[in-house]
Amino acid sequence: MTNTSTGFDATRMFSFDLETTSANPLEARIVTSALVRIDGRSVDAVEHLADPGIEIPEGAAKIHGITTEKARAEGRPHDEVLAETVQQIKQAWADGLTLIVFNASYDLTVLRQLTGDFTVTGPVFDPYTVDRIKDPYRKGSRTLTAMCEHYGVELGNAHEATADALAAARIAWKQTRKWPEISRMNGGELMEFQAVGYHDRQSDFARYLEGQGKDPSTVNTSWPMQG
Repeated sequence: MTNTSTGFDATRMFSFDLETTSANPLEARIVTSALVRIDGRSVDAVEHLADPGIEIPEGAAKIHGITTEKARAEGRPHDEVLAETVQQIKQAWADGLTLIVFNASYDLTVLRQLTGDFTVTGPVFDPYTVDRIKDPYRKGSRTLTAMCEHYGVELGNAHEATADALAAARIAWKQTRKWPEISRMNGGELMEFQAVGYHDRQSDFARYLEGQGKDPSTVNTSWPMQG
C-alpha cells in the first residue's frame, strides 16, 4: 500500500462516486462514474456515462436520472468506463493521493465484483464510516444529503455523481478540522481506524437485529469492501 508514512493531507484527494443499476453491489453495473482530483487549488473533475449493457431499473433511474435509453444512446461501453475508472484510481494512489469514497464498502465492492481482481493499494477515506465512528450516538440519517446538512456542505444535485464526489471530499475536509487527530494518521493507521471502527459498528447493528428476532447474517462487517 502506498502513501502510508505521512499523515492524511486533505489538500491532496481523489474523490470517486458511482451511480449504478442496483443498490446491491454484487449485482450493480456502472451507469456514471465521477472522478475528482483535488491537488492543492487545482480541481479536475470528469464524469463518464456508461451503457451498462442491461436495462436500468425504473427505481435506479428515478434516483440518478439516467434511463436505459439515454445510457444506450450517449454512454460509452461499460467495460471502457470500468477500466478507465480503475486506472485513474490506481494512478491517484501512485501519485500519493488519498481516495475519498462515501460508503466505500459499496463502491469498492462494485469495482471488485465487476473486475474480479480489484484490490486496494492505497489509502481510503470514507466520510460515512468516519462519521459513524467519531459521532456514533448522533440521531438522524447519515445519507450524503443529511451529512451535507450536518457539516454545512453544499451538495448541488444529489445523486449526480460529480456533485456527490465533490460533497464527499468537502465533508472529509471538514471532518479533519473537527477531529484533527485524523489528519495526523498515516495511511496505514487511517485504514486500520476505519476498518476496526466499521467492524465494531456493524457488529453492534447485527447484535441489535438478533435481539429484535431478525436475521443478522446479511450485515457486512468488512471494510473497505464486502467479504
